[in-house]
Amino acid sequence: MTKDEILKLRAHLRRSFGSPALTVTPNAREREAADVTIGERKIGKIILDDEDGDRSFSFAMPIPVDRATLQEYLRKLFENDKLKIVSRMKKIDSVELNNGDDFLGVVSADDKAGSAFTLQMAILDFDLEDL
Repeated sequence: MTKDEILKLRAHLRRSFGSPALTVTPNAREREAADVTIGERKIGKIILDDEDGDRSFSFAMPIPVDRATLQEYLRKLFENDKLKIVSRMKKIDSVELNNGDDFLGVVSADDKAGSAFTLQMAILDFDLEDL
């Protein structure tokens, strides 16, 4: 990832989650990855997908709480009361995460008990164009 992409990814995630404290830094071990942090806490990882000449990114964030506290946890983490969990039709193992009416990504259960989740968010190259 280039330095310019890292800066654009940071701006995009800050805008998406409404969290100015969020930072994106190059991963020390992987050239095609970046770490996402809030303060000193690493919250997730961005991986570059450069297949067929189309550059896109995948943000993954583990969420160590159960379904009942998922929305509250995310709102508190990002300090944004507009974040909301929305059910997916006919899906019981995942939900959507929205910021207001804007879709951010899919939150999937990591186990059948629903005791932990992972947020998956696709970031396409055109998402970064205006940043």
